Amino acid sequence: MKELFKYLLASLVALICACSGNPWNSPYPAADAGKNILYTAFAERPKHLDPVQSYSSNEILMTTQIYEPPLQYHYLKRPYTLIPLAAAKMPVPEYYDKEGRRLRDSADAAQIAYTIYEISIKPGIHYQPHPAFARGEQGAFLYHDLTAEDLAGVYKLADFRHTGSRELTAEDYVFEIKRLAHPKLHSPIFGLMSDYIAGLKEYSTTLQTAAVAQLDGQGGNDYLDLNSYPLEGAEAVNRYTYRIKIKGKYPQFMYWLAMPFFAPIPWEAERFYTQKGLAEKNITLDWYPVGTGPYMLTENDPNRMMILEKNPNYHGETYPSEGMPEDMQAGLLADAGKPLPFIDKVISSRDKESIPRWNKFLQGYYDASAISSDSFDQAVQLTGQGEATVTEAMKDQGIRLETAVATSTYYMGFNILDPVVGGVTKQGRESARKLRQAISIAVDYEEYVSIFANGRGIPAQGPIPPGITGHREGEEGINPVVYDWVSGRAQRKPIEAARALLAEAGYPNGMDAKTGAPLVLYFDVTARGADDKSGLDWMRKQFQKLNIQLVVRSTDYNRFQDKIRKGNAQIFEWGWNADYPDPENFLFLLHGPQRKVGDEGENAANYSNPEYDRLFEQMKNMEDSPERRQIIDRMVDILRHDAPWLWGYHPKDYGLYHAWYRNVKPNKLSHNNIKYFRIDAGLREQKRREWNEPVLWPIMLGLIVLAGGLAPAVIAYRRRERGAGIRSRKSEIPGARGGIA
Repeated sequence: MKELFKYLLASLVALICACSGNPWNSPYPAADAGKNILYTAFAERPKHLDPVQSYSSNEILMTTQIYEPPLQYHYLKRPYTLIPLAAAKMPVPEYYDKEGRRLRDSADAAQIAYTIYEISIKPGIHYQPHPAFARGEQGAFLYHDLTAEDLAGVYKLADFRHTGSRELTAEDYVFEIKRLAHPKLHSPIFGLMSDYIAGLKEYSTTLQTAAVAQLDGQGGNDYLDLNSYPLEGAEAVNRYTYRIKIKGKYPQFMYWLAMPFFAPIPWEAERFYTQKGLAEKNITLDWYPVGTGPYMLTENDPNRMMILEKNPNYHGETYPSEGMPEDMQAGLLADAGKPLPFIDKVISSRDKESIPRWNKFLQGYYDASAISSDSFDQAVQLTGQGEATVTEAMKDQGIRLETAVATSTYYMGFNILDPVVGGVTKQGRESARKLRQAISIAVDYEEYVSIFANGRGIPAQGPIPPGITGHREGEEGINPVVYDWVSGRAQRKPIEAARALLAEAGYPNGMDAKTGAPLVLYFDVTARGADDKSGLDWMRKQFQKLNIQLVVRSTDYNRFQDKIRKGNAQIFEWGWNADYPDPENFLFLLHGPQRKVGDEGENAANYSNPEYDRLFEQMKNMEDSPERRQIIDRMVDILRHDAPWLWGYHPKDYGLYHAWYRNVKPNKLSHNNIKYFRIDAGLREQKRREWNEPVLWPIMLGLIVLAGGLAPAVIAYRRRERGAGIRSRKSEIPGARGGIA
């Protein structure tokens, strides 16, 4: 029994000692406690980190911390404002006619044959340490001619012992622009940019020819030296200046200069990564980026964890000194003028399921969190004025809510090439238009946002979201086909109005007036899980209001894209996030020459209206002005009348942040924001201990109960052992035969 109590005492001592270290449930090493680290989570692994290919929202959160295009968005100012990043100053477009004569800035777009953007970059910017730059004593690159023997012990980038760096040059920006046309990289913006960057389309043909010749002549060498092939539309003027030549006038091109597609790539990195044997080990530019930004990717295990650390060669930048009037009161200017970045390391852990992510956030192991539908009521409450705020439980933990309407739109599209919802004859087109209008009234997106998005969204009145020029508020902003203005607010038209339109379309009460057959429509969606069944059931009920049968056709995303590309879908759902804050970036989604079928553009509805297309061509290259806004208003009116989309809604993003997470201001177009954030690691460590303090009394009670339960067995065991010992000693006495000696 004595030994048992010794064991229990030792267990208690071990428990008490454990309490003095890292919390028991911490997913991080004890050595990281109290360090200046930002902890985040991601659900889907990034596919591309090469800036020429990367175009997904989960990828840009990583690439923008590493790469530096010439421009960026001001972190605090609204509306969104471009400012220099690597550029020494904002470039000013210069206009020329077809004879090469310089034109005035006010020249008519029809006179402009091409535009020149001359961009000067800051000197003294250096790349992160990387083996592609490593040189030996004689100046030769150490790792540009690797053999199979050299790679025998290499499994990740860190296995290369030596690294180097060099200064950023203008030629690196030109090199990346050339990569847009690389035959093996398949940049998603090549088609668009080949319409604007002079000679880019022809350059693609040149590179394809060169790549074939190189493969034939060099036994399959993958490195294509782009420096050997000049591009008309991009050239270096000197070490720190380069020019981009744009066909005609394209004011929106300035926004592209803030995107990773136009960040610099050193030729040494391309030369290094295209060597045989590296791709098989995932040592590629898609896996290990090479940049000049504040952070560099030091660990990439996208099934588990991705780690960004401070770039020791970072050239430096300071926190903004000006913002909006409310930023001072919110404490967002307290760090004005201080050197960036504030955070030393970013650890992003892959957590596929929302519930574990949410629980770790509440325990303080993630510094911020989105809000899933399952957690919404626990996190958010609505005030009497309808404003969202955190619940008392969240407030007690010091958690705050930040909201912003996304520059995005989610919509249902109608395939205008379809004979039912699109129509091919004049009579058929008119019937289809009224059918689309009827459905637009019947599908109640106010209800959808309330039920399935917890109120986090604004029903759309057209394609342009809030925050983008052309979006109208109030009575002048409503879609008159779907809404009436009643008592100072938009009110969806009654279902009777939709039924009347349906009858005019030739489907009274949802029946084909010619055949008497019920109207059946087909809704194509990407493969859904069980959680989405209720949303699809809801959508069927919306169509049932008009007695229309909606058949849901679910496929995987690749098959869905193929159906859209070939025009085989009838009704489909999709969305669009702004690339830049200009209405052209949304209105082009319905531009006739951008149709998916035949043109492989982004017009998935295959919509075409001659007047709309003419106005688009007139509007797209205009500077912002009252005249341009009038044209945009007319274009939106045409779209509302034709109803090629069921306009859906603009989502509203909600984010929760712990008290130790500071300098946070939602910015829906700027993604290189980690450098501005600040973490109070001491407060975080204190709160983690408070929130994760182990409750020991149940364990001690269990040990006591265990001891009590074992005591009779131990006592019986000890008695038996003593009895066996006595008998054993008796047997050792000479002549003893039992009984009393």
